[in-house]
Amino acid sequence: MKILVVGGSGLLGYHVLEQLRLRGHEATTVARTPREGVDRVVDVTVASEDDLRELLAGHDGVVFAGGSDDRKVDKGPVAPRLHEGNVAPVVALLKAAREVGCTRAAVLASYYTYFDRVHPEWGLAAQHPYVRSRIEQARVARETAGPDLPVAVIEVPYVFGVAPGRVPQWSVPVVKWVRSSAPLFAPRGGSAATSARGVGIATVDALEDASGADIPVVEENLRWADMLTRMSGAAGKPRAVRTLPAGVLKAMFRLGGRVTGLTGKQPGLTIEHLDGLFLRELYVEPPVHRSVDEAIRETTKA
Repeated sequence: MKILVVGGSGLLGYHVLEQLRLRGHEATTVARTPREGVDRVVDVTVASEDDLRELLAGHDGVVFAGGSDDRKVDKGPVAPRLHEGNVAPVVALLKAAREVGCTRAAVLASYYTYFDRVHPEWGLAAQHPYVRSRIEQARVARETAGPDLPVAVIEVPYVFGVAPGRVPQWSVPVVKWVRSSAPLFAPRGGSAATSARGVGIATVDALEDASGADIPVVEENLRWADMLTRMSGAAGKPRAVRTLPAGVLKAMFRLGGRVTGLTGKQPGLTIEHLDGLFLRELYVEPPVHRSVDEAIRETTKA
C-alpha cells in the first residue's frame, strides 16, 4: 500500500508511519509546518480541492491523524473551532480521496465516541462539544467517502509513549506533578489506556483490512490511582495515592466551570460535567491484554 498520513509529525502519526514502514508499505508524511521527516508541508484546513487531489494522487489510502483535541480553549464558542479542526478537513480529504480512487482510510478519533455509543444514557454528546465534534466527524467521514472507500474510526483513549520531540499533551502537567514531592490524589474510577505504538498497530491493521469499523484501541484498563502509582514509580518518586472524595471533585469542577465562564472561554469538555468522566470506569475490554508499563516509563522520563 501507499498511504498518505496527515498529521504524520505528531505523536500518533509518527507511530502510524513507523508501523506502515515496518510492514513494507510506502508512506507520505503531511504536516502544516516543516519538520524533519515531513514530505509535504500542507495545511489541509485551507488547501484547495485541486491541491488535495494532487496530494492524494497515486495513494491507496489516507490517514487523518490531526485535528483539535479536548484541551482546545479560547474565547467564544468552541464548537466552530472544533468543527474547523476535526470535521471540515476530514470531509475535504475524503472527498478528494474518493475522487482519485483511494480504497481505504482511517481517522484517529476519541474513545468518547465509543462510550456515547454504548452508554447513551450518560449524555456525553449533550454535555461536551468535543464529543459532539468527534461524533459528527465519524458520521460525515463515512457519508463523504461513500461505500467504495471504507473509513475506519480509531477510537483512542489515554495514550502513553513518545515520538521524537513529542509526548502526550495531557501527560505534561501530570508528569510534573508525579516528579514533585506533592501529595497525590485520585478519584474513584479509571480509564482505558494504550501506547502510541498500539494506536499505530491498530491503524495499520485497519488499513490492511480496508476496515470501515469503529475500532476502540485499548491495551489496559487502569484505575486513576493505579495510573498515578505507576507514573510516580517510573519517575523515581513512588508514594501512596490518596482517595479524592467525589463531593470534593464535583465542587472543584463546578468552581472551575464558573471561573472559566467568567473569562468568556469555552473548553471542548465542559468543566462542570467532568465529574461524569472521572468518577466512571471508562473501560473497554481489550482484545489482547498488554501492559503499558514501558510506555508509561517512556512518557514519565521524556
